[in-house]
Amino acid sequence: MPTTELNQLSATELSRRIARREVSCVEVMQASLARIDALNPQFNAIVSRRDADACLADARERDAQLARGERMGWMHGFPLAVKDLSHAIGLPTSMGSPLAPKTPARTDSLHVARARAAGAVIIGKTNTPEFGLGSHTYNQVFGITRNAWDPSKTAGGSSGGAAVALALGMLPVADGSDMMGSLRNPAGFNNVIGMRPSRGRVPGSPDDDLFFQQLGIEGPMARTVEDTARLLCVQAGFDTRVPLSMTDPLPSADALDLDGDVRKGLRIGWLGSVWPDLPIEPGVRELCESALQTFRALGCEVEPCVLDVPREQNWTAWLRLRQLIVSGKLSALGADPAYRAHIKPEALWEMEQGKQLDAASLHQATVFRSNVYRAFVRLYERFDFLVAPTAQMFPFDAEMHWPPQVADVPSKTYHHWMEIVTPFTLAGVPALNLRAGFGPQGLPMGLQLAGPVNSDLAVLRLGHAYDKACKWSALQPPAVASQA
Repeated sequence: MPTTELNQLSATELSRRIARREVSCVEVMQASLARIDALNPQFNAIVSRRDADACLADARERDAQLARGERMGWMHGFPLAVKDLSHAIGLPTSMGSPLAPKTPARTDSLHVARARAAGAVIIGKTNTPEFGLGSHTYNQVFGITRNAWDPSKTAGGSSGGAAVALALGMLPVADGSDMMGSLRNPAGFNNVIGMRPSRGRVPGSPDDDLFFQQLGIEGPMARTVEDTARLLCVQAGFDTRVPLSMTDPLPSADALDLDGDVRKGLRIGWLGSVWPDLPIEPGVRELCESALQTFRALGCEVEPCVLDVPREQNWTAWLRLRQLIVSGKLSALGADPAYRAHIKPEALWEMEQGKQLDAASLHQATVFRSNVYRAFVRLYERFDFLVAPTAQMFPFDAEMHWPPQVADVPSKTYHHWMEIVTPFTLAGVPALNLRAGFGPQGLPMGLQLAGPVNSDLAVLRLGHAYDKACKWSALQPPAVASQA
């Protein structure tokens, strides 16, 4: 099979062909490395690459295992690049910062270890913003990652490198993480799929804090919902070292079945802008509303709704809890004048804001967050699922650090333009980015499909039906089409 075709196979089909030995792991690796060599210089999605000969040697070992009748799992022979906020043995974890240690990691992050155990071959890292802050993937170490559909535009973030690598066929699947839409926003900006699972579905690696940090979470990205679901099955599962991880299991990736009729009459609440006064760039809401016809064609009932919690409570909870987490992790770096000069202003702002927090303000933030969750519970008494735009604006100029305004409304912070993703994070509900289509300038946009807590498989089943029915999944970025 030509390498260009191998790069565009779904991960599900690729896994089957590898298992049947219709295509070798070496051929898959060669195709992936060739695509990276061809397109990565322009788009900058993959960083800290391993030596190609070492990657091919690992692929040959995977083929030898199959020859012996030994298949490690669903990802057997898959090339995988790990988001550069997570650890992969033998590769540095730069986090996009010149202050990060240059020494190779000695252990894998938990979800990376699970992917490796399922047969993946680690080939490098995917680029991310400095410390993962901001939904625009650029940093002082590796530079800008550029949108797969228009390299003059942002890839989103913080899983921007992962989303672009998928869209361009460099990888069959990718891992990412999401605090402020980092699995959803770059997926929407690059016309791929990204899922923020329910809180605890994919346990984070054991860290200093095992209990308080409940905003950031690891999760899957892919070119199809089915592939996303199968990667989630690899990543998910309880770990005794992570006490807040979920105990209820998902099926194995090979046993997963998403096909079947969508139940007629499913009720979907269309959140639109979530709050009436949330600024959204012209064209985003209209495009997403047109995409709702796909749900109606599947037999779903769609009705407009709003999230019945004050927008200011949601934003206050978000700011304070994020500031506590970010400031707590980074303040030691910021305290050293020699280091401060190498930290981007947005990270320094988070540190300074965190210093002003007191117990009363944090308690109020947790109450406000609880109010956000209760508002979702009320909506889920009326609706089976909720849908909203993935972003408030289309991909912007890649040379810009962050958009100063949305629809003529000034952004008060570097991340204010991403406000639409925050209530889903605060509520801890599973949220899946689906393709909504392309705006007037030919740039992608996504839809967030969210269900109640722990309804991850139900969200994926409906998303899978939508993904098969919509016309956007077959489109390829211009750079990929020129490779064919």
